[in-house]
Amino acid sequence: MNKTKVLILCTGNSCRSHMAEGILRNVAGDIFEVYSAGSQPAGYVHPNAIAALKELEIDISGHTSKHLDQFMNAGINTVITVCDNADESCPLFPGKVNRYHWGFEDPPKAVRDDETEMDAFRRIRDQIQKSFLAYAAGYRDALNQKN
Repeated sequence: MNKTKVLILCTGNSCRSHMAEGILRNVAGDIFEVYSAGSQPAGYVHPNAIAALKELEIDISGHTSKHLDQFMNAGINTVITVCDNADESCPLFPGKVNRYHWGFEDPPKAVRDDETEMDAFRRIRDQIQKSFLAYAAGYRDALNQKN
């Protein structure tokens, strides 16, 4: 079976897109090839994103920050933007590409009065996990109905 190639985009490719990539690959790596990139890559993966996923026993410590241009001719089937800036600046990918936008707050900038930065990462990680688990489950159900 050819796996569907999913590219998750945000501006900096340092937090949200890496958490989403790790989560989606963990729950549906058998049906998806999952990548992440940014329109203006920060050049690093935020240590709190790595720590937040480690709490779920998902290791993204080997991830690197990449520019979306690397994926323009990679046969991407689905592009999911996870921040508003990436949604607005997302280029058109060649071929028939499904596009979704699920916006999440930028964890370092989303700290509430009663939480630490790590708390904000956990809160947004949990929101990302909920959305991507539902996406994977729905996609898997659709595949099973075809077979």
